[in-house]
Amino acid sequence: MRIATLLAATSGLALLSTAALAAPSLADDAAADVDSVIVTRLPSEPETVLGLTVITDQEIDARQSVFAADILSDVPGLSLSRNGAFGGVTTVRIRGAAGDKTLVLVDGMVQNDASSPNGGFDFAGFDLGDIERIEILQGPQGSLWGSDAIGGVISFTTREPNGVRLAVEGGSHGTARANLSGGVSQERFAVGGSVAAYRTDGVSKAANGTEDDGFESWTASLGGRVALGEKVTLDGRVRYNRFQVDIDGYDAFFAFGDTADRAESESWSGYARLRANDLIGLDHSLTFSAYDLSRDNISAFSSTYEAQRTTWRYTAGRGGAKDPLSFIAGIERDDTEATVSTGAAYDLGSTSAFGVLRYAPIEALVLTGALRHDAPDEFDSKTTARLSATWAVGGGFALQASWGQGYKTPTISQQVCDFCFPAGPSVGLKPESADGWDLGASWRSADDRFFVQAVAYRLEVEDQISYGTGRYVNIDRTRTDGFTLSGDAVFGNVVLSAGYAYTDAVDDTTGARLLRVPEHSGRISLGWEGERLTGRFTVRAEGEQADSNPSTFSPEVRDGFVTADVAGGFKITEAVELTLRIENLTDENYQESLGYGETGRAAFIGFRFRP
Repeated sequence: MRIATLLAATSGLALLSTAALAAPSLADDAAADVDSVIVTRLPSEPETVLGLTVITDQEIDARQSVFAADILSDVPGLSLSRNGAFGGVTTVRIRGAAGDKTLVLVDGMVQNDASSPNGGFDFAGFDLGDIERIEILQGPQGSLWGSDAIGGVISFTTREPNGVRLAVEGGSHGTARANLSGGVSQERFAVGGSVAAYRTDGVSKAANGTEDDGFESWTASLGGRVALGEKVTLDGRVRYNRFQVDIDGYDAFFAFGDTADRAESESWSGYARLRANDLIGLDHSLTFSAYDLSRDNISAFSSTYEAQRTTWRYTAGRGGAKDPLSFIAGIERDDTEATVSTGAAYDLGSTSAFGVLRYAPIEALVLTGALRHDAPDEFDSKTTARLSATWAVGGGFALQASWGQGYKTPTISQQVCDFCFPAGPSVGLKPESADGWDLGASWRSADDRFFVQAVAYRLEVEDQISYGTGRYVNIDRTRTDGFTLSGDAVFGNVVLSAGYAYTDAVDDTTGARLLRVPEHSGRISLGWEGERLTGRFTVRAEGEQADSNPSTFSPEVRDGFVTADVAGGFKITEAVELTLRIENLTDENYQESLGYGETGRAAFIGFRFRP
């Protein structure tokens, strides 16, 4: 399905937009309280969900984060690898699992790239200009979201604008950025949209290079919402992104360094949803979503890849985040098509049914269970489950535990064995499966000024798919043991936040450490929240990690590093704020991924208009 087909399929969305409707801030199929989370399928209070991190637009603004990778790298339990600053391929791993096991959602729509070999998501050009909220749920979530959610889920919720917002910024490396959004949001209808543009001269993607590699990106979104009656609501959204980036590669002698290579990407995604509340005692939702992605790698060995996905989903449920008994059940059909390096197109499909039930037998105890049955067209059916419990023991203390399963079917590229020698489809390739558990303890002060949490976990993946000796094969097992510590404290206008993660990720077959997963990582952030002056000072540290040298393809160790960033704002008026951000304050010479360049000290200045 090409872009034109996608737009035709979402014509209802376009009509909504023309009629001056705007998308809601909810990203899934059930109504939720403002403070509830929806990455759990069933709206839930955050304190009842183990392994959850919520990042609000207030924190995004305070950090002045431009792209998703700018802020996700600070979350304990997540490790980020980037093939060079400013647009290099960016992968986020959760709990040591490979990046293809991180499921990415925007307003409930799956964004993972079906045309990439492992089906992962590239965070390089994901602009946060229209994002209101990020929810990260760690651990296997197969019972909630099906395939690709072995490591966890990162869910982005777009903003429903009300009024006009403008931000402009420029600085080091010839960087310029602008973001504009506007709309009207009322009880019965809303209309809004946004556009964000970014460009930079960049730095060399190869650490040994001398030629700057530029990056340009722009993102636009438009959506709508309208109440068709007392109980019926129709809403939708379409989002577009395009970026192009200069990358480094290999010359005629297969030496890694400066080249004229570049990559381009264009994607559309959209959804339309009809909701009917309190109909025969249940809240119903019918959603159609689609995306279309095209990637071009321009080099001496140029290639083009395309991917399309359509999903139909129906759910019915009852109860909100604070109700003692809540549930949701649903069915969905997912169809995916993608091309491989030869230009040939292949498709995959799956039909699924799922349910989530939450029950609080007493006020202090919350029990949650989820079950999902997936029936892929090309593989045997699979049923996955998840159980969790939260017990508020008193005095602000809570104990939590969870256990979950996940699985991932081979991608189109893996099934047809793209780039394999000798050529030919994979034979006997099995889906990956996972089990994981969490144990957690937390304490929150009565005045909500102090919070601390500790979580220990194990994640085991069986039959993990890897490329070896010219073909895709299943390896026996990978295992990650780890724990995270995080906390926040408020002292008047001062906000202190810190997090630490220990991650022991290994291939159980060989005992070797998994690539690009640091054993130790952490960050500490000190903020000031005044009436006119705000600021954030953040220090991030990573220990050494196992990696692969892009020049020799041999295993090596990437050194650890410590970086510091500072961001501040000063309100000239209630509506106008000057902003200043300095990245890599100490001018640290470091690499996120071995052999790829990162920026030195860089400064950016701008203003924000928010009446």
